[in-house]
Amino acid sequence: MTSSDADFRLLTEAREWAAQDPDPETSASLLELVRLVEDGSPAARQELEDSFRGTLQFGTAGLRAALGPGPNRMNRVVVRRAAAGLADFLVRAAGEASPGTRPRAVVGYDARYNSDIFAAETAAIFTAAGIETFLMPAALPTPLLAYAVRALECDGGVMVTASHNPPQDNGYKVYLGRHAVADSGNGAQIVAPYDSEIAARINAVGPLDTIALAPGGWTVLNGSVAAGYQQAAAALALPEYFPARDLRIVLTPMHGVGGETALAVLNAAGFNDVTLVAEQAQPDPDFPTVSFPNPEEPGALDLALETAGRLDADIVVANDPDADRAAVAAKDPDTGAWRMLRGDEVGALLGAHVAARLAAAGESAGGSAAGSEGVFANSIVSSRLLARIAAAAGYAHEETLTGFKWISRVPGLLYGYEEALGYCVAPDLVKDKDGISAAVLIAELAAAAKADGKTVFDTLDELYLQHGLHASDQLSIRVADLGLLDAMMNRLRVSPPESFGSSAVEVFTDLAEGSGQLPPTDGLLYLTRDLTRVIIRPSGTEPKLKCYLEVIHHVGSAAELPEARQAARAKLDEVLRDVSEALGL
Repeated sequence: MTSSDADFRLLTEAREWAAQDPDPETSASLLELVRLVEDGSPAARQELEDSFRGTLQFGTAGLRAALGPGPNRMNRVVVRRAAAGLADFLVRAAGEASPGTRPRAVVGYDARYNSDIFAAETAAIFTAAGIETFLMPAALPTPLLAYAVRALECDGGVMVTASHNPPQDNGYKVYLGRHAVADSGNGAQIVAPYDSEIAARINAVGPLDTIALAPGGWTVLNGSVAAGYQQAAAALALPEYFPARDLRIVLTPMHGVGGETALAVLNAAGFNDVTLVAEQAQPDPDFPTVSFPNPEEPGALDLALETAGRLDADIVVANDPDADRAAVAAKDPDTGAWRMLRGDEVGALLGAHVAARLAAAGESAGGSAAGSEGVFANSIVSSRLLARIAAAAGYAHEETLTGFKWISRVPGLLYGYEEALGYCVAPDLVKDKDGISAAVLIAELAAAAKADGKTVFDTLDELYLQHGLHASDQLSIRVADLGLLDAMMNRLRVSPPESFGSSAVEVFTDLAEGSGQLPPTDGLLYLTRDLTRVIIRPSGTEPKLKCYLEVIHHVGSAAELPEARQAARAKLDEVLRDVSEALGL
């Protein structure tokens, strides 16, 4: 095909898309893009080509992409087709599981651009397909939608959100419920094979004008579901065992939808000294005070830390924009400076606190202080410290693939986390990561430490003395061309490194081959003689290669901790250099 033929096809496809697009804004922007291409604009051509470079693929993350016209963007055409395919899947699944049963679904949305429109049209399409549909009454956190799937006994749920992605993005996250899953995933995010089955239904959807939208008939929920979640999340606090509430908290929802709910839950749990970061308290789809609305990104917590310093706060809690993640910052007693704890540090603190809560409840009931039914779990790229904490408390532990779609499915789960600031502290409440319920337990453990004259860093040190100092770091390599990720992974498979940090690699595992414990995934794991661990994998949601590093130093006394920290940092820096060299950077 000549370049002129390709141009003709691209422009024809764009005009046809604009003609059937129900959104006048994206239709107009697409026609303007066509005009600019015809006028010879290279930038416009590149944008148009990318917008029509294939169809946005539905997978275990649902859909997520930049807003805009075309099949490779998030827009009303793509969402209508996704909703129609998902509706067909839910109707068939309910019919097979319980013939004659009318399926049910709930739809939620955040405050990003077009989230409310995508949610309303999904509700209209579900209703037209014969699904009893509930629509959240306002822009609310993702954990509330996950809670509603089970509370309303739904077959499915949709959350319109792009979580912590840049302002120009939006997404479509899918949960499955009672009749749609045959495993422990009731109320959890989708996994294989459900993703491919739903994708096949979406691909089978006919022309856009064949998708019916009901003019009404769905139920816009009142405040009772949100109130039920808030009450249940607040009730997670155990004042009979952990009565301390003297804690000054600075809370930021990062311009997202979690502020009002998180504040209400913390207050109801007895934490009344909570200050919202004023500049970030209200939902704003432009996220004006942060360059990237992710608590992990440099500078994202600057306003919260300034507020904490001014108020002499004890801790900072930050939720990402859809409030399914939580970050924690506190004043490091070694330096006197505020710093954000790593996800693995918070994961260990929460794991130890959950174990302590279970022990306290067990002793109160006349049972054993340690050892019982239930499992602690974390993703394979998270720290190995939780496994040691669980074993010491007498609980089983499992590692899963990255993502809460896997962690939440662990049978008998008591607590699960992943290093990317995701924590599931109450699987019976929300079968997913939940930054709000996690904030309750974070406040509880921090207040308990303060009452004992300690900080959360002191509590961490106690864990290190018992189980070894576990220090971790990451290297993320963002690429413009996804093909570069495959090239880097292939380079490592063909020429695997022989050592990291001057310690020989003793175990090399290609995670793509799978095992009895883990399904196949694109990733590489290296374990060295001194137990240094390196895992390298492509990101599932962004054009990044992610490298996860962990070193372990055993310490005999508190006096050895400062030197052990310095040694661990030096070791991590050496491993980082080795990883960069192995990747050809």
